[in-house]
Amino acid sequence: MTKYLISFPSYAMKVSQAELSAVGDPARAVVEEARCGGVYVFAGRIPEGVEPVRVGADGTVSSDLYPESRVTGGFTVLELPTRTDAVEWARRMASASRCDQELREFMYDPTS
Repeated sequence: MTKYLISFPSYAMKVSQAELSAVGDPARAVVEEARCGGVYVFAGRIPEGVEPVRVGADGTVSSDLYPESRVTGGFTVLELPTRTDAVEWARRMASASRCDQELREFMYDPTS
């Protein structure tokens, strides 16, 4: 089976503070469905208050990130049999969270 990343950048979530529970509860329910269905791997959110760093091949640590490299928002990783299944889960998450989702496939590494 293939692992898929379903995600959204934080700026894409356009709901008011008052609406957050109305969005969060259904989104968490979809994640719970994935958990119960045995396709859930993990989920989370990239906290914007924690600055990322770039670690060089020589071990140096810098705040100089790659150009255009900005990862924020929420994500879910599911393990699914087909891309069609992944699109369906992304559709369900988008509907529940009222926020378009991006879908990416992880490339399989047989040595990992």
